[in-house]
Amino acid sequence: MGASCDLQVDVNGEGTFFVDKTVISLYSGTLRKLFGKSVVGPAQNLKVIFQDFPGGTGGFELLLRFCYSSGRMEITPYNISLLHSAAHFMDMTVDSGQDVSLMELTRKLLDEIRYWTWPELLVVLKQCQDLHPESTASTVMEKCLDCLARRLVVAAETSPSPSSISSSDSSACRLSCDTKSTVSFKNGLSSSRTTWWFDDLLFFSPGVLEMIVKSMASNKIDHPTISKFLFYYQKSNFPAASSSQERVKIIEAVIVSLFMLDRSSVPCKSLFGILRVALGLNVSRSSMNKLETMIGSQMDQATLDNLLVPSPYRTNCLYDVNLVLRLVKAFLRGGACRNSKQLKKVGDLLDLYIAEVAPDPSLKPLKFVTLVSALPDSARDSYDEIYRAMDMYIEVHPGLSEEEKTKLVFALNYEKLSSESHKHLSQNTRLPSQTTIQALMTKQCKLKSLLQVTNNTRLPITGSPRGVSKGKAEGQENDQIVIYAGVPDPMADNLRLRAHLQGMQWRVMELEKVCRKMQAQMTKILKSKSTSHSSPRSLPKLCS
Repeated sequence: MGASCDLQVDVNGEGTFFVDKTVISLYSGTLRKLFGKSVVGPAQNLKVIFQDFPGGTGGFELLLRFCYSSGRMEITPYNISLLHSAAHFMDMTVDSGQDVSLMELTRKLLDEIRYWTWPELLVVLKQCQDLHPESTASTVMEKCLDCLARRLVVAAETSPSPSSISSSDSSACRLSCDTKSTVSFKNGLSSSRTTWWFDDLLFFSPGVLEMIVKSMASNKIDHPTISKFLFYYQKSNFPAASSSQERVKIIEAVIVSLFMLDRSSVPCKSLFGILRVALGLNVSRSSMNKLETMIGSQMDQATLDNLLVPSPYRTNCLYDVNLVLRLVKAFLRGGACRNSKQLKKVGDLLDLYIAEVAPDPSLKPLKFVTLVSALPDSARDSYDEIYRAMDMYIEVHPGLSEEEKTKLVFALNYEKLSSESHKHLSQNTRLPSQTTIQALMTKQCKLKSLLQVTNNTRLPITGSPRGVSKGKAEGQENDQIVIYAGVPDPMADNLRLRAHLQGMQWRVMELEKVCRKMQAQMTKILKSKSTSHSSPRSLPKLCS
């Protein structure tokens, strides 16, 4: 059959081919559908434009070789990626009635992937990555990644020799001695039994990185080893990235991949290193949440230097307090706080951090109180460090109002202050008046007593109807505890207790206002009666 050039093919705008329409349509279902069932006809001036053809002009030329050789073309690991992608693009199946199809031939070679050498696997993966930079989920790549992961499992279980790496099933396939893999095996990372392959996989794009890590994890590869590779990948590829967008993709891929692993396999120190890099980039909130969750789960292993992260650009504070609050929240959310030892370690760490940020003149009072209250009371055996940090904070912020100081002092647990701290507090002129402090201490003790009572088993009252026990008349100062007979109603109890506590809080606030007014009046009276040579007298204790 004489060849003709009755079809003009434009491939991705890179080049134009003049081909025989009959020969190409014989193997391509796409062209048969385009030209109709009859592929033989009078010569016509036809032109086809292909966009996004796999491999561009090189891939199309390889496809032509297959068609013009009647399918008698050798398919190897070095051209299977192009041929398989082209066959899928052109719908080259056996539907045309031919005895051979390109798609079937590539699939047959993929079935023998266990006999491929390590360098052949890497070449195919590199070609797949270049062919599908955005969508990497191709059949060839998935099979190669799975095979690569299984090779690493075998290599970890045995001595990492070239023969054991090149094929898991056949000793006939040897690793060629002139490859980069062999060089790295003999020189750099080859001295380590578990990290010899790190350099070989650095060419992976961020998208492929997530796929290979998922494949490694599913094949039960040691998670600490995968973690080491991910940090090595980030340190090796990040400096070479040509744009901030590429750096963001690298960091996000590493974070997402680390999130697939066991938390105990990822060092806390290395996570903080990733965090400092990520904070300088426009990393997505989703990736940052994953990173903060991983750090929060190991918060008890962090150090003060890890937490002293500078505040974001164009903010007044010295350190990023919001970040630390999010890490503490992640720690509590992860359930690690159930371990009292871990909880107390985090409590000690947070106390050190609070003492470090207290001298910051830009730190708001509400943020300081939030830091102090971030952990449950059981995280601290003593509040002495908190009191010292609070005293320093009030000294650095002389413009605080009486109300702001009161909120700060109320964050203390007076029962966990040492006698020395109690003595210093009673003589501290920078704090609110002693009357206010005494009222706050009384209020705190009452609240704790109420909570303790509500946690105890309710006592039945025989012969009494369900309801509130009658006590003193309405308006009396003494607080009453609600006790029920019969079956308790937890929801109603909580509502009554909440209303009761709010009432107590309102009465204490009113008492504070009265004390402040009386103290101001007494100060004016004493100033008017005092002489210029008399020494200042201490104010009498009011409302104590």
